[in-house]
Amino acid sequence: MIRRSPLAAPAAAAVTVLVSGLLMSGLMMSAAAQERTPAQSPPTSAPGAPPSGPAAPPPGLPPAEADGNRFSYHRLADGFARLDLRTGQVSLCGLRSSGWACQAAPDDRAAFEAEISRLQADNVALKKALLDRGLPLPSGIKPDVPATTGEAGRTTESEFDRALGFIERAWRRLIEMIEGQSGAPGKT
Repeated sequence: MIRRSPLAAPAAAAVTVLVSGLLMSGLMMSAAAQERTPAQSPPTSAPGAPPSGPAAPPPGLPPAEADGNRFSYHRLADGFARLDLRTGQVSLCGLRSSGWACQAAPDDRAAFEAEISRLQADNVALKKALLDRGLPLPSGIKPDVPATTGEAGRTTESEFDRALGFIERAWRRLIEMIEGQSGAPGKT
């Protein structure tokens, strides 16, 4: 059973606002975020830092981060929702007594993916237990055949030789294609 945190409803509302804002405006920045006043400006990327104008980006950052386009802010009733455009993480930001603070919104998707992974692992374990006992699997279900490897999960020498042979054949075909292209007149 998945437990919902007290922030799940506001987070879902924030995600809904973000998605609808992105779909309706066609822009990464909503009009409300562009019209904000200095007293209501969203926090900087550093939690607890007072809101101020754009700071010079640190050297060596990727272009999206260097341009200041990593985050998209969307106004909510009690603050802002901050969308990290690189990771997709949503944070709820508000003005607290200590200054602007952002708290990561709970991600239901991550909880669902973790639950799916756990159930898949349980399913594999149950299939293995049935096969170990010599019992047939239910109709329509095929046993998972693990890849054959040598001792302790290492690749066997025959598998290595087979892979090496494939690479050699592919290399020879590539060389033949290049020689065929360079020998043909009028081709670039």
